[in-house]
Amino acid sequence: MKELPESALNPLLKLDNQLCFSVYALSRLITKAYQPLLESLDVTYPQYLVLLLLWEHDALTVKQLGEKLLLDSGTLTPLLKRMEQRQWLSRRRDLRDERSVVVELQPAARALQLKAHEIPVQLAEKMQMTIPEIDALRTQLRQLITLLA
Repeated sequence: MKELPESALNPLLKLDNQLCFSVYALSRLITKAYQPLLESLDVTYPQYLVLLLLWEHDALTVKQLGEKLLLDSGTLTPLLKRMEQRQWLSRRRDLRDERSVVVELQPAARALQLKAHEIPVQLAEKMQMTIPEIDALRTQLRQLITLLA
């Protein structure tokens, strides 16, 4: 008699029952949904995330950006260099701590903020969700991120 695979004995081992796969697939699809919206700004999704933080704070250290984006400096530094070349931001040593690099928003990036204004609304429409529904989902996801981080 042929043995049943473990997934037949335990439905929790089926791919469709894995939370991690659903979150992974959704993340990829949401990033893909952003692409055409960001093309009008000529920014990539990771650049958009950096811009969102700088639009909110004007200046942050590389360490603070990394903490907020859950990225290490090895990933963040090349991204910031490309953004600096486009004159969206500047990087300088922190006067209070030479080991720290401060990233500051530049006027060219501030102009992009005006163009980006409709992106969240357009994404909500694409996902066929209301802003309150997105807020509720984001709250649940943040709770999970906090628990797992």
